Amino acid sequence: MSKLQDLFSQARRAQSSSGMGFIGKSKTGTKPHAAALVVEFPKLSAGRTEAVLKAGADGVLYTWDGKDTPVLDLIKQEVASARASNEQHVAGLRITGALDTLNREVLTSIKELGIAYILLPFEAPARLLGVDVKDLEKIVSVPVRSGDLYPVFIRPLASLGGISAVHLELEFPKEFGSLTIEEVLHYKGVREAVHVPALLNVPTDLDEDSAHTLAVLGAQAVILTAASSEATTTKQITALRGLLEKLYQEEKENEPGSSLSPLRR
Repeated sequence: MSKLQDLFSQARRAQSSSGMGFIGKSKTGTKPHAAALVVEFPKLSAGRTEAVLKAGADGVLYTWDGKDTPVLDLIKQEVASARASNEQHVAGLRITGALDTLNREVLTSIKELGIAYILLPFEAPARLLGVDVKDLEKIVSVPVRSGDLYPVFIRPLASLGGISAVHLELEFPKEFGSLTIEEVLHYKGVREAVHVPALLNVPTDLDEDSAHTLAVLGAQAVILTAASSEATTTKQITALRGLLEKLYQEEKENEPGSSLSPLRR
């Protein structure tokens, strides 16, 4: 199973606590939740990765402009340190610039940092989808644009190959919890067109009503942007994790015996 698929599937399984004596680190048991929780760091400082994983994140997403080499050194240290306490966490890298300089050598060096997947913008060179680096998956960030023909335009994306998932950028003017049925249907048209797992950004102040909109939208993972304060980020992770656990429980109660879920499609 790929690291990304493992990230998606682990979220929906209960994890029991483990650890014995001085041999293994104790791990807190976790409840299944409706989608994997990924915390993104626009800016990274030492120790933040381990902190968000302890707070309840399933994985992390770093940001790199394609030029800042010292940032990669810090990411390598963060991944190694976090993996020592949580071997199952999955780390990704959003690449925002210098896309024309990316090649097999650069992608291989990124994988060697402990990165399991890269997130590429829509305008990234198409040749990158054909560069196969073992154990380094690719996610493409796709804007959800208006227009009845947009889902038709986006449909061939999955057929390009080399894409493990998509990050769908919602551009609706309303607050997350105020999306209309019509607006959600437009999003779903794009979502269903690509036929691969999806990730969505969620607001830091997501409430219970908005969380139900999230369940209707459908995604395998949600991305929460880390705040500058570690304490604030921890509080937001705890709240979001609780909402995702509640969504999972409601889903199971409302669909007894069913393996179908709006967040699993």
